Amino acid sequence: MTRIYITVDTEYSSDHFAKNGASGRAENFDQSIRGLTPDGEAGIFHQMDILDRHGLKAVFFVDPMPALVWGTEAVTDIVAPILSRGHDVQLHIHCEWLQFAGKANPLGNRTGNNMKDFSEADQFTLIGYGIEQLMAAGAPRPIAFRAGNYGANDDTLRALARQGVAYESSHCPGIAHSDCAISLGPDQLLPLAYLGVTEVPIGSIAAAGGKQRHAQVTALSAREICETVRHARDIGRESFTFVSHSFELLSRDRKRINRIIDQRFERACAYFAGLPGVDTATFSDNPPRIETSPRPSATAMLLPHDFARTARRMGEQALSNTLYGS
Repeated sequence: MTRIYITVDTEYSSDHFAKNGASGRAENFDQSIRGLTPDGEAGIFHQMDILDRHGLKAVFFVDPMPALVWGTEAVTDIVAPILSRGHDVQLHIHCEWLQFAGKANPLGNRTGNNMKDFSEADQFTLIGYGIEQLMAAGAPRPIAFRAGNYGANDDTLRALARQGVAYESSHCPGIAHSDCAISLGPDQLLPLAYLGVTEVPIGSIAAAGGKQRHAQVTALSAREICETVRHARDIGRESFTFVSHSFELLSRDRKRINRIIDQRFERACAYFAGLPGVDTATFSDNPPRIETSPRPSATAMLLPHDFARTARRMGEQALSNTLYGS
């Protein structure tokens, strides 16, 4: 059985806070979490509706850092409905919120955009704060972590190990120049023991010129997503991780539903549900295992690049950008 981890980075917008301040929490929630538009919702409640309809489970990496400016209630409003629907809550940290925290900043006056901008000691403190806030919001103690902007480094993993967080998922082989500074290369595609935790790479497919493209709902077509899962099953991969966001099914300005991406997510979920030999899993119930048996080369593990398939996706992306890019 190949386990698929559908992971959703779930976060308020720090940019919205910078423009609207503390009084804008309700609107920020509606735009970034609920995905409210005149035509309906496309945020986490809508995503969970689709998941539930197809009998699938997802992992919601929830950012608790807005508690610095709004208190724990802002996090509880996210955590409670996810848990009530039987999905998984794990830890996500966007350090950008520190600049607004004032005296609530657990690091004093130190700020930065990414986890890697801080010492191991400071990262240990931030992770501890995040754990505390998620648990105060009603979540079980998190066992998995993903850095905001993927901006982790090796010190992040060491700090997570010291905090007892067993799984980390910021390594993204499919983005060549991401903010991730974990010292793993693009050929590391499978979960592995590293610096005291299990690192769970975000999935990818082969792209032109020997490159990779990351497995994100806005980055791959529905056909690519479906063929990726079938390929992973057929070569015997134990797990594969997709990434999405709480606002990903919206237009770029978060005011309309992006019907192309919304239909892509629905189609992918329907395919997962009907494909023999595949199931969705969570970190709490069935975490990724380190694969120690002999595996194919990195090239063989990736869905092979196909020019016609890529061209179709590029056309679809161009249409999406034209209709929903602003």
